[in-house]
Amino acid sequence: MSSQEEGAADQDPNTEEPSSSSSSDNDVTTGDIITVTIGATVPTGFEHTAAEEVKEKIGVDARISKDRGRIYFPITTDKLFQVHLLRSVDNLFVVVEEYDHYQFKGSKEETLTELQQLASKLPWTNALEVWKLNRTLKKKKGYRKGGNGAKVKPNSVATNALVPDSELPQEISAAESQTKVESTPDVESCKHEAEEAAPQEMSAAESQTKVESTPDVESCTHQAEEAAPQAKVIKFRVTCNRAGDKHSFSSNEAARDFGGAVQEFFQWKADMTKFDIEVLLNIHNVEVVIGIALTEESLHRRNISHFGPTTLRSTLCYGMLRLCKPQVSDVILDPMCGTGAIPLEGAIEFNSSFYIAGDNYDMAVNRTVNNICHIQKRRVDKGSPSGLPIDTVRWDLCNLPMRTSSVDIIITDMPFGKRMGSRKKNWDLYPSCLREMARVCRPGTGKAVLLTQDKKCFSKAISRMGGLWRKLHTVWVNVGGLHAGVYLLKRTGAVFGQTPEDVYESRGTVNTQGDEKDVKELF
Repeated sequence: MSSQEEGAADQDPNTEEPSSSSSSDNDVTTGDIITVTIGATVPTGFEHTAAEEVKEKIGVDARISKDRGRIYFPITTDKLFQVHLLRSVDNLFVVVEEYDHYQFKGSKEETLTELQQLASKLPWTNALEVWKLNRTLKKKKGYRKGGNGAKVKPNSVATNALVPDSELPQEISAAESQTKVESTPDVESCKHEAEEAAPQEMSAAESQTKVESTPDVESCTHQAEEAAPQAKVIKFRVTCNRAGDKHSFSSNEAARDFGGAVQEFFQWKADMTKFDIEVLLNIHNVEVVIGIALTEESLHRRNISHFGPTTLRSTLCYGMLRLCKPQVSDVILDPMCGTGAIPLEGAIEFNSSFYIAGDNYDMAVNRTVNNICHIQKRRVDKGSPSGLPIDTVRWDLCNLPMRTSSVDIIITDMPFGKRMGSRKKNWDLYPSCLREMARVCRPGTGKAVLLTQDKKCFSKAISRMGGLWRKLHTVWVNVGGLHAGVYLLKRTGAVFGQTPEDVYESRGTVNTQGDEKDVKELF
């Protein structure tokens, strides 16, 4: 262990360490109010958009991490509820400690030993207080999918899991360490269950195995069953996210050893799925951040109940909407709405505009309608007005039933040519779409925000429509592991019908209806 990390957190959890960044320096307690650093994962490429939203809604400056897709910002516990109002973030966590330049040892064994020793030196107190406060702010939810909630463990296991309340740090009595591995060359994300320190002594109830029951044994068993509900069992796991190819250890090994040390320090219980606390170990080259998760599942699932094969995350939709800056009374069109993720997010967050969602396929339109009904029902249940400024239409996207120059903003997720359509068809589809979009969009003021992974085809289509569209900005994003671009276009002042681009030139007729049979196979 390096000399700059000496000292024990169990003696003073708030001790500041010279090798750490300012995250722990900002953790100040003032009466009952604690100032902590919150970390948030955001759609890659929209970090600045998320930072703008934090400044707008919470009033603090956010710092963009070197590791793409993360931002950090300070907040006081009296304003903690505001972090759950952010629409651009996927997951939230409170930072326990942050190291900007962590000096890893040369060998794997020394590094893993150092991670084990680090667990007892971290200032856990404030982060755990925020975790407890966060649980009171949100509704209690069931365990994550995949948990065996219906299965009952044997009495012997349940008895061993109990920990006396006197040994628990402020109502915390259990935890888990787990990792999942993603096989990429230099990025590993894994969740591995830490080894449980099984007690060596057997209870009276366990000693019943293969022994005929006696009154004394039955009495002991009964007492153990009555005592079980009194001990609060809280479980945890460690999730390690590692990026970089210069580490001597894997994410699995880091999570296993660090999680085991955390378990030994707190005397918590490990549980793979039904955990209460998730400890995060984020390693990006020499940057190390330890945190505690504040979200049970990603916030991008908030709007959609009926998913399609290419449903966009709501957080990515929000970033695209902020890029085009909707104004009051704007008419916003999504001609390829899919499940309606983009117009739904807009109708909820930017409800001063009106949204029209359309698609070529009946099943996609039906999914959009079902998702709208789901949101309306949820709003009624909360006592809010059910109405949403959105309408749904089935149409041919190359022949929209819209008046010329009647739309202010067009925002859509175009087919990548992988799950939907094909790269070959995109060469005809993209120019045709851009031409029809230019017809319905207002000259001079209209905008379009288009997402696509078929960058070569899109660039060629834009060059062919140079008299109608001008590219202003491009945001590179990660969509399901694919490197895609979000293009912000501005409608030129040219009147539709008076430019060379109005003459439809294509290698063949675009048959959007003919693709319906191929798409139905995906649904």
